[in-house]
Amino acid sequence: MVFSTPFFLFGFLPVVLVVYYCAPGKIKNIVLLTASLVFYAWGEVFYVLIMIVSILSNYLFGRWVDSWKNNDNSRKKIILGLGVSINLCLLCTFKYANFAVGNINYVLGQVNIDPIILQPVHLPLGISFFTFQAISYLVDVYRKKTSAQRNILHLALYISLFPQLIAGPIVRYHQIAKKIIQRTHTISMTATGIYRFIYGLSKKMLIANPVGEIADTIFNLPASELSGSIAWAGAICYTLQIYFDFSGYSDMAIGIGRMFGFKFLENFNYPYISRSLQEFWQRWHISLSTWFRDYLYIPLGGNRVSTGRLYLNLFIVFSLCGLWHGASWNFVIWGLIHGLFLILERSGLSVLLERLWRPMQHIYTLFVVLVAWVFFRSDTLAAALEYLKTMFGFTRPLVQIYTIEYFLSTEAILAILFGTILAMPIYTRLTQKTGASTKSMIFGNLVLCHCTKFFISLILLFLSILKISSSTYNPFIYFRF
Repeated sequence: MVFSTPFFLFGFLPVVLVVYYCAPGKIKNIVLLTASLVFYAWGEVFYVLIMIVSILSNYLFGRWVDSWKNNDNSRKKIILGLGVSINLCLLCTFKYANFAVGNINYVLGQVNIDPIILQPVHLPLGISFFTFQAISYLVDVYRKKTSAQRNILHLALYISLFPQLIAGPIVRYHQIAKKIIQRTHTISMTATGIYRFIYGLSKKMLIANPVGEIADTIFNLPASELSGSIAWAGAICYTLQIYFDFSGYSDMAIGIGRMFGFKFLENFNYPYISRSLQEFWQRWHISLSTWFRDYLYIPLGGNRVSTGRLYLNLFIVFSLCGLWHGASWNFVIWGLIHGLFLILERSGLSVLLERLWRPMQHIYTLFVVLVAWVFFRSDTLAAALEYLKTMFGFTRPLVQIYTIEYFLSTEAILAILFGTILAMPIYTRLTQKTGASTKSMIFGNLVLCHCTKFFISLILLFLSILKISSSTYNPFIYFRF
């Protein structure tokens, strides 16, 4: 089930909210847990069992780790290792089995050995997200950052909570542990949740989808039919699409969370205004980058090791970051590009960047990010390389079939324009100034301010619903992950 579908907007979400708010306090969690399991089972009928296995195993291992005293640290590590291994086995089996067998068969084919026959393994939705959440829970229990949850229903709610189940943000258990047990619901918090949800929905429907349609059309064409300008247009549109699609879903998840009394941390902070790749990863998919930092990079030694080991740590982290996004060499290369430039920045490039004119720092970052997105978007490594050759003028179209105007409708141009504007923190700064000024506003002006915000949100909601009802193009990029 996807947030931007009529059934979710007019069926599932309203019904769950009504039942949830009508339910007595003691059974609100049961209502929310039931809704979360139904939400997941809607598209993954059989594979909800995988989530139940994850819940049971992490509950048992969490209790087991927590039961050992401090002087039994070696045994705690073994138990933790077993618990993490089970989570990784589930993830690898369903996400990487086909990829692994495909690579093994390639090697076997080189030496004329019969290939391994494996039926395609289905990728359950959100398995990358809820697996990482479960691992962080076990590690935090081991580190005494939180106590093991003794109520299995509470842990089940944490792992399966539907607002951020299939696309994040990745929520740490200790961040919402108290809210799972007891949380307050206010009109103000619910209202801000609704506003945030509408804002995210409009980012998805009114910006990500129109530019995504252009990106898909261009990337699906043979490279021999593309000019350099069209190839650049496709890459730029995809750069906008993936940001507004994913950040839009994060906004919707944060908004729904507030409707149910949870405050999820921000997942994006205008990454395209970054002046280095280091800054980019402080702003892009924050919940994932901090997860890799806390549960992989720092345990490997972080930056408290020799220079060579530091570079190796970055190489490992970003190889796995790429592989986390998808079982394909394209994703690994995408991760390695980011890892390479982070290594270069740490080895002296950052000093050179600081001396450059500030707009050049932004151009450098956007250039690297955009080129890397080509590997992320392309279906195969060969397709990505051919696309890049066209972008940089190494190949030219055999016949000039398309012009750039062919792909750009009025809607697309508006989406690109507003996408470019909203990728910068203009809206945030305006709302911050407005929020500060409302404290000193007289009552009439305050009412006018809130009415304006209400009507703008109403217009955005109307336009988003119109787009949903009139368009058959409504992909969800992170279904692949």
